[in-house]
Amino acid sequence: MIGKSKKMACLMLVFVLALTLLAACSGNNNGGNNGGSTAEPGDSASPSASAAATEEPTGIDTSKKVELQFYMLGNAPKDLPKIEAEINKMALEDLNATVKFNYTTWTDWDQKYKLLLSTGQDVDLIFTAEWTQYQQYSKKGAFLPLEELLPQAAPKLYEFVPQDMWDAVKIDGHIYTVPATYKEYVTNGFVWREDLRAKYNLPKPVDIKTLEEYLAGIKQNEPTIQPIAIGAGIDMALSDAYLEFYRKVVGPMSYGMIAPYEDPANITSYWGSPEHLEDLKTFKRWADNGYFSKNELNETEGSQDKLANGTAAAMLGDNPTRYNSTLNKMKSVHPDWDLGYHPFGLTNGFATPVHPIHNGFAIPKNSKNAERALAFYEKMVTDKRYNLLTQYGFEGVNYTVENGYYKMVGDANSNGFVREAMNGWAWRNPEFMLFEPSYDNVEKIFSELDKVQKPDIYTGFAEDYTEYQAERAALEQVEKQYLFPLMAGQVADVEAGLATFMEKAKQAGLDKVQEAYKKQWLAYLAERG
Repeated sequence: MIGKSKKMACLMLVFVLALTLLAACSGNNNGGNNGGSTAEPGDSASPSASAAATEEPTGIDTSKKVELQFYMLGNAPKDLPKIEAEINKMALEDLNATVKFNYTTWTDWDQKYKLLLSTGQDVDLIFTAEWTQYQQYSKKGAFLPLEELLPQAAPKLYEFVPQDMWDAVKIDGHIYTVPATYKEYVTNGFVWREDLRAKYNLPKPVDIKTLEEYLAGIKQNEPTIQPIAIGAGIDMALSDAYLEFYRKVVGPMSYGMIAPYEDPANITSYWGSPEHLEDLKTFKRWADNGYFSKNELNETEGSQDKLANGTAAAMLGDNPTRYNSTLNKMKSVHPDWDLGYHPFGLTNGFATPVHPIHNGFAIPKNSKNAERALAFYEKMVTDKRYNLLTQYGFEGVNYTVENGYYKMVGDANSNGFVREAMNGWAWRNPEFMLFEPSYDNVEKIFSELDKVQKPDIYTGFAEDYTEYQAERAALEQVEKQYLFPLMAGQVADVEAGLATFMEKAKQAGLDKVQEAYKKQWLAYLAERG
């Protein structure tokens, strides 16, 4: 009897333990994918939310503490150390990890970016876009494929991004970046000081003719203000923007190749053409007229900052969202100033919505913490605490929410973390985003562009430069040495300068590169129909 009683007692104990374990599991059946509390910064999260936030993601070993190296382009905000410290408190608890947010600055960012990916530096997460050559770097094996890591390390993030977006960023069948899900237009538009335009009765810039008339009026009436800001990235800010509007080309093609949107198979060499010479003479005239500085290639201040602080009166091109950010930054210090905006698409008759490749984050192949990096990025996108903090700063310190709208505390000079100060375009979450009241105007612009939208037929193109890598590198140096000064108006004889550039470019292998690029482009068009 005693033996049977002991056996019965043991069975009862096992039964009770089993029930307890089952209750614990059913009470937490999210497997660590809750995403944490949605409390605003400064609020106290509920105990259940805190518990969910500290759970270990499925399949991730977080036993060893790591520091993640996170790389963004541009300039770091003043209060970044405070944001980083708060993020690290949460990440240490949630993932046994801390993070170091690194910035390239906008000066020679492309060279710094290349070094980060080519020299084996310690990088765990890095910004990607078509303009940072995501497609080319993916083909060269610079990033880790993510399709197997995502469901294991970041299941909530994997589910959050629509499948068609995952498909759109694939290169050779692999996912190498996590795309942003926020739909917007990043096509360019003219930006100008509307208060100055109205004051001097100048025309609204809606094409090159009216833009030049506006710049001439600013030069005459406001001689201490630079009429138009270009910056050191003169290839994108001046030449690419000009080609987008004036030549209506398909995307920012490489190596001086262009193709009209309506006939994309008609790809030709723009470099050295009569059109190229004409455009360079236009840029030279702008420089000679004092519309932009002849020292523009050495400019370190951002063009948006120059508009906001009043040292420049226009930009050739910027996208609607960034125009709105510049407007609010400017008005926070100078409420009586105003900016005008005219999208290129309303003049040219078409605009392309942003491609999923445009904003993303990848894990470089040399990362030692790929799983933890993905788990952390999942927090940045899907956890409201992380997202609001890194997009807007501390509520009550950097911003407040009034009637559902974002409101900056102080002004752009006193506030150490203005809206989207981290350049966190890639981890925008439409469910959490906060906008200023002026953003209603951006939505109106988007609505107008929706009426003329056409698909982006360029960004999905993934160039493979393996066979001409040496020539490509040589061309890049020739372009900066001989073409950039031409675009900046620093060469007295434009025709002779262009001839010299073409001679040097051909010596560097331009014909070989253009022929191979054209072949790949036509194959891409045939494949996509």
